[in-house]
Amino acid sequence: MYFSIIIPAYNRPEEIRSLLESLVLQTYKDFEVLIVEDGSTFTCEDYLPVFQEQLDIKYYYIENVGQGFARNYGMQRAKGDYFVLFDSDCIIPSAYLEVLKNAIDSRKLDAHGGPDAAASDFSSFQKAVNYSMTSILTTGGIRGKMKNPSKYQARGYNMGLSRAVFEATQGFIDANRAEDIELSLRIKKAGFRLELVEEAFVYHKRRNSWESFLAQSYSFGQNRVHVSKFHPEAIKWVHVMPSLFLGGWIGIVLLFLMGISLYLWGLSVYTFWMLLVFLDASKQEKSIKVGLLAIFTSFGQLSAYGLGLITAFWSKTFQEKDR
Repeated sequence: MYFSIIIPAYNRPEEIRSLLESLVLQTYKDFEVLIVEDGSTFTCEDYLPVFQEQLDIKYYYIENVGQGFARNYGMQRAKGDYFVLFDSDCIIPSAYLEVLKNAIDSRKLDAHGGPDAAASDFSSFQKAVNYSMTSILTTGGIRGKMKNPSKYQARGYNMGLSRAVFEATQGFIDANRAEDIELSLRIKKAGFRLELVEEAFVYHKRRNSWESFLAQSYSFGQNRVHVSKFHPEAIKWVHVMPSLFLGGWIGIVLLFLMGISLYLWGLSVYTFWMLLVFLDASKQEKSIKVGLLAIFTSFGQLSAYGLGLITAFWSKTFQEKDR
């Protein structure tokens, strides 16, 4: 099997260098790398010559069209039997392609999605962000650990599809707004087999500031509603939970301001949850600092996602009715 690795890039040359360094170490060598520079001001082109003797790299510079369409551009020019998609802020474990090939062959997969994790050398904040995005106490574990792998909705930072799937679906139909989830649902509806390959994980650096992390979480909530325009079944109870979380702590604040003692019951529930997050994250990362940070990143992630879902649902339900 010949893999084509597609990487959209936008003003992140240092990340591309780290990603390519990890690809050099792959135990499975039968692959090419296509980098699609999506209208960047700061390109990664100068970093490529040092890798070109070790990797089969194709580099394309296009006007800014968004990551979904940049991936399409790469897949249209790829030579492989199977296309693997990574975001530029990922580091790939050395056995990734070997693990993936075995899973595709043994499970007869047409497409896949894989989880993400925090590497040991990531900052405490990055580890806390990773925890808040993957823990069963925050997202329900839907981003990488599922009893039924066929229910997984692949994410663009770590997913793949066969050439046959791409030709049948024509890839992404949106540039940035949960385009990966939309494609996952469309792949399954077309009768192809897409599953989670839990062992095919990547190290994902994610957002590196509070502001960008919260903004991204907010957009994730909005994007889930956007996908529901194409696939009404895309919103499930687990996606509504962050909005209930947000409403819950706002309600506690209001009860406190009104002097209603019932707020103490709600406060105890949230305090218990925060304690569980602290203990679980501290144990998982072997760091009390990460555990403390995880309280804030988890609280912020759920609140921002919930707010994004509410505002997008409001816009979809009411503003579009007025048009």
